[in-house]
Parts: sequence; C-alpha cells; structure tokens
Amino acid sequence: MSGEKENKARAIIDRLRERGFAAYLAGGCVRDRVLGVAAQDYDIATDARPEIVQELFDNTAGVGARFGVIIVVVDGDPFEVATFRADAPYVDGRRPSAVRFGTVEEDARRRDFTIGGMYLDPASGRIIDLVGGMRDLRAGVLRAIGNAAERFEEDHLRVLRAVRFAARLNFEIEPATWAAMRRAAPKVAHIAAERVGEEIVAIMTGGRAARGLELMRECGLLAVVMPEVLPMIGCEQPRNFHPEGDVYRHTWLALSMLEAGCAETLAFGVLLHDVAKPQCRASNGDKITFYGHTEQGAEMAAGIMRRMRRSRFVQDRVAYLVRNHLRLVMAPRMRRATLKRMLAEDGFGELLELSRLDALASSSDLSFYHFCARALGAMGREEIRPPRLLGGDDLIAMGFAPGPQFKSILKDVEDQQLDGALASREEAIDYVRARYGPTPSA
Repeated sequence: MSGEKENKARAIIDRLRERGFAAYLAGGCVRDRVLGVAAQDYDIATDARPEIVQELFDNTAGVGARFGVIIVVVDGDPFEVATFRADAPYVDGRRPSAVRFGTVEEDARRRDFTIGGMYLDPASGRIIDLVGGMRDLRAGVLRAIGNAAERFEEDHLRVLRAVRFAARLNFEIEPATWAAMRRAAPKVAHIAAERVGEEIVAIMTGGRAARGLELMRECGLLAVVMPEVLPMIGCEQPRNFHPEGDVYRHTWLALSMLEAGCAETLAFGVLLHDVAKPQCRASNGDKITFYGHTEQGAEMAAGIMRRMRRSRFVQDRVAYLVRNHLRLVMAPRMRRATLKRMLAEDGFGELLELSRLDALASSSDLSFYHFCARALGAMGREEIRPPRLLGGDDLIAMGFAPGPQFKSILKDVEDQQLDGALASREEAIDYVRARYGPTPSA
C-alpha cells in the first residue's frame, strides 16, 4: 500500500515539475525512507503557490490554503501539498498568525525537528538536508530546529510530538531540546483536548508506550495530561503478588510489552487498569488491600478518555477492560454458563490480552490465561453464543404474564442451555413448566 501511495505522490511531483516548479517529498516520509520503515503519509513541498496547485489538479481541498497548504486527492488518497513558506509569529501556541511564501531554506527552518526537516528528490534520490537531519538520524538524536524554546512556543503540541518521536524511534532527546520541553510542558494544558488525545494515542500505540510514559513523566507532561497516573508512583503492593515493585513500575512493565499498532483501547486498558489502586489502598499490619479499585478505576478511566475526547466506544471499552481485568483469575472455578458468557463478551479478546500482560508484569502466573485460551479454542462460536431456545413470546404462549419474572426465567433457561443441560426448544419448554409452572395472563 505504501508503494502505491508513494507512486501517487511522485505523480503529483512530476506534474508540478512539468510546469516548471520545484517539488520534493518532505518531512516524515523522508525520515522514514532513511530509516528503512514504511511511511504512513507522503507530504509534498513546492514553490508553486496554492492557487496554482489547485489549477493543476482536479480534486483538491483548500482547507489550509491561507497557510499555503492544499490537499490533493488522487484515487481516494489525500496528499498535503505545501508551498515553501516562512511563518510570521505564532500568537496562540498553535499556528502562525500569517505566512509568507519563500524558499526551501526558509521552509526548512520553520519546521519542528531536524529529523523531519529534510526533503527528497524522488527522481534522483538526492536528499536536501539544510538542518542537520541526517546527522541526528545517524546518531539517534531528536533535536529541535534552531532555537528549541521558540519552536515549542510556536506550537505547544510539539512537546507531545517530541515524546512521540523519541519513544517510537527510541532516540535520545538533545539536552537543549529537553530543557525547552520541560519549560513548555505546562502550556500543553491550553491545547484543544482532541489534539492532545490524538498525540497520546499515538504515543501509547507506537510500540514503546513505556518509554513514552516515562518521558511524559520526566518532562512534566503527565501532570498536565493525565495527573491521575502520578499517584501510582510509590504506591507499594504486596511483594508476594507483585515482586516487581509499586503500581507505577508494574504498569510500566505491562506497557513495555505492548506491540506497535495495538488498539488504543487495549493500550489505555493496560495504562489505567490499576489507576484507582492508590486511592483504594488500605493496610492492616502486613496485609495490603485494594478493594474496589476495579470499579473506581473503570469510572476514572472512562472520565480520562472522555476528557481526551475519545469516542464513546473507546470510553466504554476501556472502562470494561479496567473493571474486569481481574475476573479471568476466577475462570477455572466458574460455572460453565458463566464462563461461556464471559468468553462471548464483546472485547473479551482484549481483556484476555490485558490479563496476560498484567500477569507477566507481576507474578507471571498464566494458568488462568491458558485456561481461557484453551476454552476459546475448544468451543466454537455456536457453543459459546448459541441461539436462544426461548424468548418472551414463548413464555406468553405458555401462559405466563409479562413482568419482572420473564428476565429471571429466560436467564435460567440460558444458563441451563450454556451448561449443556438443555439442547432444544422442547426441552426448554418442559423445563420451564416443571420448574415455574404457567401463571395465567390477566
């Protein structure tokens, strides 16, 4: 897919060059090319003015035209085509107050980090590096272009972007850039919640979530974007169950095992599964307990997701994971019907994975995990979630009056079905008549 997108981007560049304009691949796709990883997006930089770009291509959107950015759509794929520019002062910590179209040199200097400030001529393979990006890529260093404090003052979100790049690429952050990040971190509180949420999702799903979390903590970002996580630090746990240490260390270890590209719901489920432990912690002599932390944690997790403007689905799924992350431990002792109901739940696959990571980050007892995995493998979907034998209309036909009893009768029948005691509609009808007896309708 990335090859197709690159070919489309090159076609845009070719069209611009045919008309006499300079045009290059720019930013992250150049960095990814050098690193040998697949690029997600292909941005193009050119000296063609926005109105010219719109004239040259049939399907465009001028969503950022006043900043020199035109979206060119090729066979359904959008490409950002930006005119070389120099930015006027930023007054809102997000975007420049105005832009002046300029040269490639000026365009490079107004970008954020050196590793994303390079250009590539796809025809010759020549890289235009005016900011030392290749040097920093080879050294594994994230460095702001020019004056680091000015770069973060221009757009406060760059502090989160710096964490994302440093974590995903496993790069060190250059000292002056790091110092500027720490000074700018409190200003992230003034950024729109949606933008903050998107960046944190990218950090948590980029493959090195544990390092991303630690970088956010060390530079002061965590206190701004997720202060609920900080009390985990120093929250001691029983050594017999958690030899790894406090709640924060446990969470960090679980996050360190997340794979790149994991679902955001799983990532935040792992991050927040013990978020309420500090407030639920109690000790009586040598005994430490955290009663209620799953329920309180689910409420806290849903609130955090809501604050980040994540979808209702994400809010509910993360809350489900936090609320139920200890339930699988009881699976080997569950009634068969209860086990099947749990296995059939939406989100159970993520819950199973969260429980695995939770165990590996503590006692490493995976017996319950393997039990559930075997049960899933042994039972087909039809056995775990079979069609109901009876419904409300059947009970009415049998002479039962609609009411609260319906729910308990139907659940009992379903339990018997899932336990394997009932296999047909006729058997279910006989069971209900024998156990409950029809209550004539009024």
